[in-house]
Amino acid sequence: MYTTTQLALILAGLFFMALVFTVVINSVFMRFFHTFGLREEGLGELRWNANAKPAFGGIGFFIVFLFAFAAYGGLFPKHSDPFQPKMLGLLAASGLGFLMGLADDAYDTRPVLKFLAQTTCGLILVVSGTRIELLGMPGWDMALTVLWTVGMMNAINMLDNMDAVATVVSFAILAAALAMLSTEAMVTDVTSVPLIAVCGALAGFLFYNWHPSRMFMGDTGSQFLGVLLAFVGIRYCWNGTGPTGIVEPWRQISLVAVVFILPLADTTTVTINRLLKGNSPFVGGKDHTTHHLSYAGLSDPQVVMVFGSIGLASCILAAVAERTIEIWTTMHTCLYLGFAAVVSVFLFSLTKRQRKTRPL
Repeated sequence: MYTTTQLALILAGLFFMALVFTVVINSVFMRFFHTFGLREEGLGELRWNANAKPAFGGIGFFIVFLFAFAAYGGLFPKHSDPFQPKMLGLLAASGLGFLMGLADDAYDTRPVLKFLAQTTCGLILVVSGTRIELLGMPGWDMALTVLWTVGMMNAINMLDNMDAVATVVSFAILAAALAMLSTEAMVTDVTSVPLIAVCGALAGFLFYNWHPSRMFMGDTGSQFLGVLLAFVGIRYCWNGTGPTGIVEPWRQISLVAVVFILPLADTTTVTINRLLKGNSPFVGGKDHTTHHLSYAGLSDPQVVMVFGSIGLASCILAAVAERTIEIWTTMHTCLYLGFAAVVSVFLFSLTKRQRKTRPL
C-alpha cells in the first residue's frame, strides 16, 4: 500500500502532529485550568518539588491516544481491524485508568478505590484476551497479568517523583516496543500507531515538564501510561517470540527485565528500604533512586539524562533481541539479566551512600 519512504513520512508526521498538539493543548490548559491537580501545601515535605503546579499533562496523552486509535483505520484501511477485542480491552482499561487518575487529581481518592480500579484494569485486559502466557496455567497467568498491570500503574506513579523522569522512562519503554517491530509490522500491528502518537505526546509534554517544570502529568497521566505500558509489556515482552515465532520463556523474562528495568528497580528499591525502616511503601517520600542520584551530586536534568541513557541502552538491547537473535541461548539470558542486575545493584547501592546536599 505504501512504500517504505511513504510509511516513514506518515509515521513521522503522526509523531510530530502529536507533539505539536500536546504543546498547544497544554498551553491552553496552563492558561485556563492552572489550578487543576494542585495538592495541599502539607505534601511539600514529601514531594521533591515543593512548589504547587498543575497536574493535567495526562489529559493530552489520552486525547492523542484516542485520536491515533481512531486514525489507524484511515491510514491503513486494508490491514487489521482496530476494533478487535484486545484493542477494545486496551481502550477500556486505559480509559478507566485515565478516569481514576483524573478523579484522584481532582478529589484525592482513597487508596482502596484506586487499588480496586487498578485491579479492574488488569481484569479488563485479561477478559479481552491480553494476558501473560508464561506459566502455561490459565489461572496463574491471569493472576500474573493482573499483578503486572497493578504493579506497573503504581510503578509509573512512584517514578513520577522528579521533573521529566516518568516522561523519559515511559518514552524509552514505548520506543523499545517500536524498535522491536519490523517495517511490515509497523503497518499490520494496530498498536504501532497509538504508540507512536503517545511518544509524540510525551515529547511535547517535555516542553512543560523539563526542569524547572511548569506542570506535572499527575495521576491522570501516570495511571493511563501504567495501563498502556503494562499492555506493551505483555504484548511485546512477556509474550515476545523473536524472529522465529517460537515461545522461549527465558527470552520473555529477559526482555521484561531489560525494557522495564527502571520502573522495576526503583519500585523494588523503595519498597525494600521502606519496609526495612518499618514505613509504608505506599506513602510518598524523597527516597527514590532518582533522589539518591541527586544526593550523589547530580542536578535534576542530569538525573533524567542518566535514566534516559539507561532507557536508550534497554531500547537497543530489546531491538537486538527481537529482530536479530533467532535462537535464544543461556549466554543471551546471562547477558540480558546481567545488564538488568548491574543497573539494579547500581541504583540500590546509591540509597546506601551518605547523602550530600541537594544540588540546585
